[in-house]
Amino acid sequence: MHALLLTIFIDTVGFGIILPLLPYFAERFGASPLQVTLLATVFSFSQFVFAPLWGRLSDRIGRRPIILITLAGMFLGYLALTVTDSLLMLFLARGFIGSMAANSGVIQAFIADITTTEARAGAMAKVGAANGLGFIVGPAIGGLFAGSDPVNPNLALPFIIAASLSGFAFCIACIQVRETVSVEIQKEAAEGQRSLGRVFLEAVRIPQLALLFVVVMMTPFVFSGIETTFVLWSERMLGWGPLQNGWIYTFMGLTAAATQWLLVGRLTRRFGEHRLICTGAVMIFIGSLILPFMTGTFGLCVAFGFIVFGVSINNPSFSSLVSKYAHASERGSLLGLSQSCSAMARITGPAWAGFAFGEYGPDWPFLSGAAVMVVMFVLATRVKPAAGTDKASK
Repeated sequence: MHALLLTIFIDTVGFGIILPLLPYFAERFGASPLQVTLLATVFSFSQFVFAPLWGRLSDRIGRRPIILITLAGMFLGYLALTVTDSLLMLFLARGFIGSMAANSGVIQAFIADITTTEARAGAMAKVGAANGLGFIVGPAIGGLFAGSDPVNPNLALPFIIAASLSGFAFCIACIQVRETVSVEIQKEAAEGQRSLGRVFLEAVRIPQLALLFVVVMMTPFVFSGIETTFVLWSERMLGWGPLQNGWIYTFMGLTAAATQWLLVGRLTRRFGEHRLICTGAVMIFIGSLILPFMTGTFGLCVAFGFIVFGVSINNPSFSSLVSKYAHASERGSLLGLSQSCSAMARITGPAWAGFAFGEYGPDWPFLSGAAVMVVMFVLATRVKPAAGTDKASK
């Protein structure tokens, strides 16, 4: 478990290094603002496609090989960025990296394999905390080595560092991460595993699981929309620049990491996942509703504190609940499908938020997000835990 968390942290640092540098890199090839935003879309679309495929394959050949393959792929993807010389190559590299980063379902299945149902949400939250810490450290390293010149930043060195970190994470995983799927379960999956389409159709025939898939999409839909439009909002409404926005995003990362590492496990044991997702919806609703009325750093931190707390207790609770509906031989497949739903929400959320921002006004991505959370709360009150432990999805 600790080796996996360290691997995730190191790899996420590498991912965080390149993330804020991609717009500068794209502009070197004459990319328009729309093309810059499409870099995020192609990444999420790749995750949408590959998350269930990696999850399914991990049921058949084990979690460890898929984790190693995707870490090696991230290493190669970052190396490809160092030799990219066109916008097309940049999109191809970004899509490839997105396909390799679509291993969240596999990692969640790994956690589900080694934890009890009571401890599962807390363990998955620690994975989220490792990711959160990586996203705090990564951009700082990227900014340091890229330099302060916005016109001609040094991008090659951060990309090389990112590749080196992924290579290091791969080496740690090779040595420390052990297989969690028994030979018997792998054999059962290989011989009797249904197609992904059938797994999905059978899953949505279970009313509670179908409802859960719908609810799973709502948090990333709202949060990704807020993330992608907040900088535009703060620039127009408050006259903010990169420095002030950077502090807000740092606060968000710290809040997410602290919540997931310190609180989610304890809260889950006391209240259960289904109650936490109801609470998360209320927290995101409050934060989204008050955010447009905040005019200073403190007020915005309060608003984002509500939002990030809600997101941080929701995401591991969703994964834990979904895992309890899965048979061991299809756990990766079902969690991969869940992650695919989240990826689709991260594609449609920013699209809606950008449309609302332009058509209805700067406050509407946040206000519409609050409205979605009202719907989510109503649906979440109907979500119940799976009957029994790790119920088969067959």
